Amino acid sequence: MEKGSKGNKTGNVLESTVVSVLQKHGFTVVPYKAYRYSSEEYRKEVLLTNVPYQTIYDHKGKTEFLLISERLGLKIRIECKWQQSSGSVDEKLPYLYLNALEAMPEDKIMIIIDGKGWKEGAIQWLKNAVNTKKYADYTGTNKEIMVFTLMEFLTWANNTFSI
Repeated sequence: MEKGSKGNKTGNVLESTVVSVLQKHGFTVVPYKAYRYSSEEYRKEVLLTNVPYQTIYDHKGKTEFLLISERLGLKIRIECKWQQSSGSVDEKLPYLYLNALEAMPEDKIMIIIDGKGWKEGAIQWLKNAVNTKKYADYTGTNKEIMVFTLMEFLTWANNTFSI
């Protein structure tokens, strides 16, 4: 299997895990396009898939999920990044970070990032970037960006939705 195909397959496992966890917590999974045109048909606890936004390059971009919980007043855009073996995906982390700050319209962004193939320091750089106020103060943005491993996401979901 070529690296790109393997990367897509392993990344899909991460996304499937996120879907499974949120379904177990009562969320209905709905494609964004279907929700956009017929939102009354769906419950208020929903996980939208393939959610569009305009990137910092003014191109069409999509993220994996948008979690909407009317019960808890949550609206969180979710990006999933898996790197199983070494490659260049980690060089895209600054682009992802800037899109989260400047282009994604939601105030809460969650990045689920895992796998053993990330360059040393890459995940820590992202965690440091979202925890520093320097850039946020400069841009005037008031976003909450969370960076979780898969295990941290599972803990967050269990704590958040087991109320």
